[in-house]
Amino acid sequence: MKLNKHLKKFLIYTLFAFVISVSMSSMYIFSGDFVKSMDGTLRDYMFKFRGEEKQNNNVVVIDIDEKSLATLGQWPWSRDDVAQVLINLTNANVASIGMDIIFAEHDRSSPHKVLGDYNMSIEGVENYDETLAIVIANSPTILGHQFEFEENKHMKKEPLNVSVIVVEKNKSFEQEHILRAKGTTLNIPIIQDNSYSSGFINNIPDTSGMVRSVPLIIQFEEQMFPSLAMELIRVALGVEKIVINYDEYGVESIQLADFVIPTDKHGRLMINYRGPSKTFKYISALDIYNNDFDPKDIDGKITLIGTSATGLLDLRAIPFDQVFPGVEVHANAIDNIIEEDFLSAPSYMDSINLMVIFMLTFITVYAVTYSPLWINPFIMVTMGLGTTYGVFYTLFEYKIIAELFIPLLSIFSATIGATFFDYIFEIRNEQLIKKKFATKVSEDVMKNLLENMDDDGFKALDREVTIFFSDVRNFTNISEASPNAQNLIEFMNTYMDPMSDIIIEHKGTIDKYIGDAIMAYWNAPSKVENHAEHAVLAALEQIHELKNLNLSIRKNPNFKEIVEMVNKNNMEPIDIGIGINTGMATVGEMGSSARSDYTVIGDAINVGARLESLCKYYNSKLNISNYTKDQLEGEYIYRFLDLVRVKGKKEPIEIWQIHDLDTDEHSEKLYSVTTEQIKKELASYHNAIDLYKQSKFKEANEIFTQLNNCEEKTNNAVYEMYIERCVHYIFEPPKDFDGVFEHTTKG
Repeated sequence: MKLNKHLKKFLIYTLFAFVISVSMSSMYIFSGDFVKSMDGTLRDYMFKFRGEEKQNNNVVVIDIDEKSLATLGQWPWSRDDVAQVLINLTNANVASIGMDIIFAEHDRSSPHKVLGDYNMSIEGVENYDETLAIVIANSPTILGHQFEFEENKHMKKEPLNVSVIVVEKNKSFEQEHILRAKGTTLNIPIIQDNSYSSGFINNIPDTSGMVRSVPLIIQFEEQMFPSLAMELIRVALGVEKIVINYDEYGVESIQLADFVIPTDKHGRLMINYRGPSKTFKYISALDIYNNDFDPKDIDGKITLIGTSATGLLDLRAIPFDQVFPGVEVHANAIDNIIEEDFLSAPSYMDSINLMVIFMLTFITVYAVTYSPLWINPFIMVTMGLGTTYGVFYTLFEYKIIAELFIPLLSIFSATIGATFFDYIFEIRNEQLIKKKFATKVSEDVMKNLLENMDDDGFKALDREVTIFFSDVRNFTNISEASPNAQNLIEFMNTYMDPMSDIIIEHKGTIDKYIGDAIMAYWNAPSKVENHAEHAVLAALEQIHELKNLNLSIRKNPNFKEIVEMVNKNNMEPIDIGIGINTGMATVGEMGSSARSDYTVIGDAINVGARLESLCKYYNSKLNISNYTKDQLEGEYIYRFLDLVRVKGKKEPIEIWQIHDLDTDEHSEKLYSVTTEQIKKELASYHNAIDLYKQSKFKEANEIFTQLNNCEEKTNNAVYEMYIERCVHYIFEPPKDFDGVFEHTTKG
C-alpha cells in the first residue's frame, strides 16, 4: 500500500512535468513578440554584465556633432561644405567612406538653385549639388539610402541600381523571410548617379524598441540590396558577388568572398555590440572640414559619416545604451564582420532549446517533490542561476544565442506547480484542522484569522487612488415630498442599487453611503490598472443610467408624491453631481480598538469632495481634476472650467468638466446638440479661456458673451461666471494676474 502511494505520487508528478514541458515548448515554438522581447531583455543584461570589448580600430566615425553644427550651421549643410569633408578624408588616404545620411533634396543654399528660383541666369554659376557629385565620383564614397516598409501617400518607389550581383542558393519558393520594402528614399539623381554604389541605412528596432540585429539584405521589387555595412566591406574586398545561403528554415548565412556571416532566417545579423556609445573612435566633422586632425587616425580605415547630435534624431536604443548614435550601429556591424566575431542562432538550436526546456522542467519537478518545502525556493534560485550562467557562457564563449526566458519560466512554473501539488497532497490534514477549529469559532472568524494571521492585510499604506464623490441634487425637496421615512429609503435604494452596481462593475470600492451621497475609490485595497479611466467611465455610465432610472421612478406609484413635486418644479426625479480626483492617499484600517473600518484619508480625498460640491457652482454633472485628466487615455469631450485654489489647499488645481464620451451616440443622449456642435462651441470657449488667462479680458468677454447669447449652449452658468469676472477685471485690472480663482467656501 505504501509503495502504491509513492508510485501514484511519482506518476502524478511525472504527468505534471510533461504537461508543463509541453506547454512551455508550445510557447517557445509559437512565441510572440512578448516572449521574444523578454528574451532579448535578459540578453541585454548579459551584455551589460560582460562589459565593453575591444574593437579592432578599423572603423572611425566622422561625427556631425554639436560642435560641428554650432560652427557650420544647422543641418543640412551646404553641399560644398560636405564636399570639403570628403576631399579632406580622401586626401588622408581613407579606405572608404560610408554615408549614414541621405541627400534627398537639392541644396537650397546653392547659388545655382537660388538664382534659378528667381529665373535669373545660371550660366557659369556654381552648383553645390554638382560639386558634391564630382567629389563623390572621385572618392571612395558609398552613399546611403533608405527603404520604406509602410504605405503612405508621400512614399516614393524610385528605381535603385547597385553594382552588385546577388546569388541565392538552395532557396525554395515557399521561403519569403527576407524583409520586403515598399518604397525608397534616395539621394537626388545627380548625387546618386555619380556614386560607385550605395547601401541601405535602415536600423530596424524590435517590438521592444531595441536594435539588437540589423538586416544585411532587403528585397525591393524582386531585387536584393545590401546594407551600407555590407556594401562597404564588399567594395573594400573588391568582391562583385554576394551569396545568400538558405536552409529549410530560411536564410542560414550571407557570404562575401571568404567571409561567411551567420544570420537569422530573415537575413539579419545579431550584433555583438562592443560597448556603449563612443566605443569606436569619433572625430568631429568640423575637425575634418578644417583639416585639423591626424591623418594616421583614418589612414587605410573605413569611415562612417553620421551624427550623434540629439536634434538630428538618429539615436537608437541598444543593450548598452538607451541613447546610441545610429551610425555606430553600422560601425559595430562592420567590426563584427571584419573580425568574424558573430553571434548566431543556428537552426539546430531550436531542438536544443526544446530539450533543455524538458530537462529543466523534469529535474525541477522531481527536486521539489522529494525535498522539504523550505528548500523549494533555493532549488528554484539555484536552477535559475545555473541556467542563466549556461546561456551566458554559451553566448560569449561559443557565440551562440540560446533561449533563456522560457527555460526560466519553466523552472518557475515547475517549482510553483510542484509546490502546489505538495499542498494538495497535504490539504486533507489541513482540512481536518480547520474542521476542528471551526467547532470553536464561527466560520467567518476562522477564515479571517487564517487569512490575516499577521495583520499585514490591515496595515495602513500610501497609495495612489482615484476618489469618487456623488451627490443627489435637491435632496431636501425630495425628502420633504416623501410621505414617510420608509418611502424615502425605498426611493434612495432605487437610486443607490444601480449606481453601486456600476461602480463595482468598473472595479471600484464603495467606501460609504453618506445620506444621499456615495463615496468610492479605485486602486485599493486591490490594485486596479487605469483606475482613473475606470472611475470616469463609471461616472458617465451613472449619468446615462439616470434617464432610464428617472423613467422607472415616474412610473412607480410608490413615488407619486415625489414625482408630483419634481414635475411642479420642472425637475427630474434624480439629478446628480460627481467629483473625481486622483492622488496619493493613506489607505488601511482606521478607527478605535473597539471598532474600525478600512478606508482612505488624505488631501486627495478632500479635493475630490470639493470637486463634487463645485458641480452646482459650475452647472456641471461631472467635475474632474487635472490629476485625473492627466491619466485618462480614452476619448472624451472636455471643458476647462477653472484654475482654482479650493478651501484647505494651497496649490491651485485645474477643474475640468467631462461632457461625455467623444461620440455622437453619447452626446446626443445628454444634450440636444451633436458632438460636432459641442466641439465647435468648446473651441470658441477655450479660445476665450486662453485670452482670459493672458489678461485680455475685453477680448475674452466678447467671446463669452457671444456664446452666452447662443440658443444652443451647454453651460450658460460658466459663460455668465466668466462674463462677470471679465467685466470686473476690465474696470479693476488685477495685479500679477495668474488666472487662479480662490474658493473660500466648500461649494
